[in-house]
Parts: sequence; C-alpha cells; structure tokens
Amino acid sequence: MNDMRPAVFHASIFSATLIAYFPALRGGFAWNDADYVTQSGFRSLAGLARIWFKVGATEQYYPVLHSAFWIEHRLWGDAPLGYHLLNVLLHAAAACLFGVILRRLAVPGAWLGALLFALHPVCVESVAWISEEKNTLSAVFYLLAALVYLRFDERDNRSVGGGWRDYLLATGLFVGALLSKSVTATLPAALLVVSWWRHGRISWRRDVAPLLPWFALGAGVGLFTGWVERTFVIGGLRSEFALSFFMRWVVAGRAVWFYLGKLLWPHPLTFFYPRWEIESAGLEQALYPLSVLAALLVLWSIRRRSRGPVAVGMLFVGSLFPTLGFFDVFAFRFSFVADHFQYLACMGVLAGLAAALSAALAGVHRIAAGCLVLCLFGILVWRQCGVYHDPETFYRAILADNPSSWIAHNNLGNALLDQKRGDEAIAEYRAALGIRPGYPEAENDLGTALAAKGLMDGAIGEYRRAVRLEPDFVQAHLNLALALWAVGRRDEAIAEHDTAVRLESSRR
Repeated sequence: MNDMRPAVFHASIFSATLIAYFPALRGGFAWNDADYVTQSGFRSLAGLARIWFKVGATEQYYPVLHSAFWIEHRLWGDAPLGYHLLNVLLHAAAACLFGVILRRLAVPGAWLGALLFALHPVCVESVAWISEEKNTLSAVFYLLAALVYLRFDERDNRSVGGGWRDYLLATGLFVGALLSKSVTATLPAALLVVSWWRHGRISWRRDVAPLLPWFALGAGVGLFTGWVERTFVIGGLRSEFALSFFMRWVVAGRAVWFYLGKLLWPHPLTFFYPRWEIESAGLEQALYPLSVLAALLVLWSIRRRSRGPVAVGMLFVGSLFPTLGFFDVFAFRFSFVADHFQYLACMGVLAGLAAALSAALAGVHRIAAGCLVLCLFGILVWRQCGVYHDPETFYRAILADNPSSWIAHNNLGNALLDQKRGDEAIAEYRAALGIRPGYPEAENDLGTALAAKGLMDGAIGEYRRAVRLEPDFVQAHLNLALALWAVGRRDEAIAEHDTAVRLESSRR
C-alpha cells in the first residue's frame, strides 16, 4: 500500500470523501449558519472592513474565516450547495495534508491514517455543518503550517538558504489558522510533542526557541477570543457557566473519555448530547480526571519501549484542552461535549490506530482490515450526513437520541412555525419550557406562535414573561410592542418599542 504513488492516494482520499459526504451536498442551512454566511450588512467592501476591524461585528472574531464566507457569498449567494461543497473539499484537503505529514514523519500506515480521518463519522459535524467551515479551513492552515515547519526543522542549517523563509511562511500560515479558529493555538505544543517523539528529548535551541513566538501568538489570540466569547457571545448568561474549579476538572476528565469512546465506537452521534449534571458532582466524579492522569502516567512509564502511545495521548489531550471546560464556551449552555470539538484532536489517535493496525497485520490482511473499517465508516458518514438535510430532519434526529434537548425542541418549533404548522410548533415550545422553565427564547417564540393564531392575550403574556426573564431581549420587546398595538394598547406599545430601540442603540 505504501508503495503506491502519493497522487493515487490523494485522488482516492478526495474520491472517497466526496462519495461518503454526497448527502451533505443536498443539505440546507442548520442552526446558527445564518450567523456565519455573510449577512446583508457585510456584503460590501465596507462590510469586509468591518469583519476585520470591528470586534463584535461577527459572532466570533475570526476575520480570515468570515473573509472566506464574504468571498463565497459573492460566488454563490445564499445557495447552500457551494458552502457544503467547499467544506467537503477542505476536509479532503486536510486529510491529504495529514497523510503527507504522517509520511514525512515515517509513521506506519500513513495513508490509512489519512483515510481514517477523511471518513471517520465524528468529523461529519465539522463537514456537514456550514458554520464549522472554521474547523476545516483552520485545519488546512494548521496542517500546512506544521508541514512547512517540519521542512524548516529538518534543514541542517536553518540560518542559510530557504530555512528561515520556511519559518516565516509557516508562521504566516499559523496566523491564518489562528484567525480562522483560535483552537489551533495548540499547534506549537503539538510540534514539541512530535519533536520529542522523534528524538527522545527536547532541545531548547532546536525545538523550544523557534516556537516561543508561536506560543506567544497562540496565547494572545486565545485570551482575546475568550474575552470576545464572554463579552459578545455569552454576555448576560454568565451565571449558566458558574462552575467551580473541581467541577471543571470533572468535565475535562469525563470529556476526554467521551471523545475517545466516540472515536473507537462512533455511535450514536448527535448534535446536542445530554448536558452532564456536574453541579451535583460528588468526590467519586474525581475518578474521571484522575483516571486520565493515570492513563497518561502508564503510557509515560513505557516510553523507553515505545514513545508512540504517550505521544498520541499527549497530542489528544493537549489538542482538546481549549474545549475541555477550563474556558467558557457558549455551546456549554447546551452540552459540555460536541463532535466538532475533537476535529483536530482525533488526528493523533487515528494515526496511532493506523500505525498499530499496520504493525499487527501484514500484506493482504492489513489491506482487507483497512478496507472493511473504511467501508463501515463511509456508510456511517453517509447516514449521518442525511441528518443535515433540512431543519426539521435535523432537530428530529437530535431529539430521537436526546429527548431532553430543550434547544432542539425550541428550534424544531421554529422550523414548524416557518411551515405554518402552528399547533405542532406550540407543542414543541411547551416541551422546551417543560424541560427548561424560564427559558426566555422559548417564551418569546411561543408568544409568536400564539400571535400567529390570533391569540393575542396569550402572546402578550408570553412576551412579558420573556422580557422579565431577560430585560435586554430586544426582539421580545419589539414583539410585545406589536402585540400591544394590535389590541389597541398604543401607549404601552410605544413604550416597549422605545425600550427596544434604546437597547439596540446601546449595543452599537
């Protein structure tokens, strides 16, 4: 297998990826895609400038990502096919780059590892969900930066010829990765692990010193992203993220085992996993982080026999670190884990599995085993991509695996309301409120559904509850103003409208 020309493997990876992800190409927009596909106020050159120079203009400050979306919107507008196709191609390109890096590092089963990454079902969320172009795009930058840095690292004399040109190019690519998604800040640490795996030790001059500027860049961008997340995304919801340090350790330990489990047995996969009840965590929950540390220590203890297992463990945990719960992420409001959080982290484990399979089996047996696993993964990817066909299919699939997902109930209600299925929508909003009482978005959406049926008194009551729960909820104030105006309560309507205008102005 390894004797075949790389071009054949690149073609195979692209072909297999396009075939497996074909159902994604027929998909529509999901959940918060509207926050990423360039909105009307950003489609001009002035809008592009705002993407780069106005913090908070976009949901997250990822200007390279949003510039890519800006270009894409000029190419195919609001048609989802173009966005889906590009995301699939970026994923295939990332898989090819991963294979090239593994071959450069002489990892056994390099191309099998690349194909495992291309076709592993946990990657579907990153590829079939348009918003997660930030994963696929940043991964391409990340892997290109790693590849060029390895070329720089392998030069006999870095100070002459193209050595430092490679370093500057790799640094530019790393910045591109950071400005597409800041989780790529883990790259310099990953490169140190790779260097230790190759040489058995870390040299300050050879390994650490060149990466110090990268660590500084990564830390700076990471801290800035955290501030943007807290200020513009989480905002007034901070009380929902009030976890003690012990609870965060529990989340981190449990998440590591969760992600490893999904890599080894990718079923069931769902967009919103149940949110763990960490608030009532007892001391027995400490077994999660302690067992992770114990596993790493065991792997470390056998490093003289083989450094590969502990290197894989460090790469996996280290790449997951930004999303393990030590830093607040808006998605933790719904679940502490998500498949797209391990898009980069899974590469090390998949490379290790490919190397182990190559070592355990030889010749035709290895090829047969690899083909069997890849075919199974391809079938699972095909099936999982179908979940993203349309909003109703998307949310019903989530609820089939996680009936307690209040956000899925609420958003399914919105999808049904868009189809003029008001009674079904009202049932979903009430289900969301039954699971999560005091959920202002559901109160507002229920009010909208009641108003559409002409039940204005009920709608006014729901809107009032929404603004009591969240006083700066602009849309709820506007909806309340419209409902009050419709029943002739003009003074109250004007007051609510003025409140909405004031709140909206204060955000600009």
